[in-house]
Amino acid sequence: MMLTGEVTNIKAAAERSGLSREHLSRSMGMPHVEAFIARESRKTIAHGKMRASARLLELVDASSEHVSLDASKHVLAIEGIRPPDQGQVSVNVGVSVGYVIDLSGNASNPSATVIDARLTRDGE
Repeated sequence: MMLTGEVTNIKAAAERSGLSREHLSRSMGMPHVEAFIARESRKTIAHGKMRASARLLELVDASSEHVSLDASKHVLAIEGIRPPDQGQVSVNVGVSVGYVIDLSGNASNPSATVIDARLTRDGE
């Protein structure tokens, strides 16, 4: 009933099914029930994709310019088309594996180790 939207919470589902709220709540946490919920949720969303995409395309032609613009931007973004970020700085913080290449030209760092390397093609 919760998957179909007939009820919106566990209390209402328990009342409609004749189960105690505690039993239903505990049952919903069981691995096989969680797998069922995940599978059925994916099916429900898959069925709604066509309706949602059709509605989005309808909104591209909406009488409100604001709604039309937002829908158009969304459709383009889905296809990977969007304007470049303006004035935003993107910083990635984290640890990565590999070498750091210092292109600053500052050779005065005594703790830096220089490794001589050359570019080769595979198999050479």
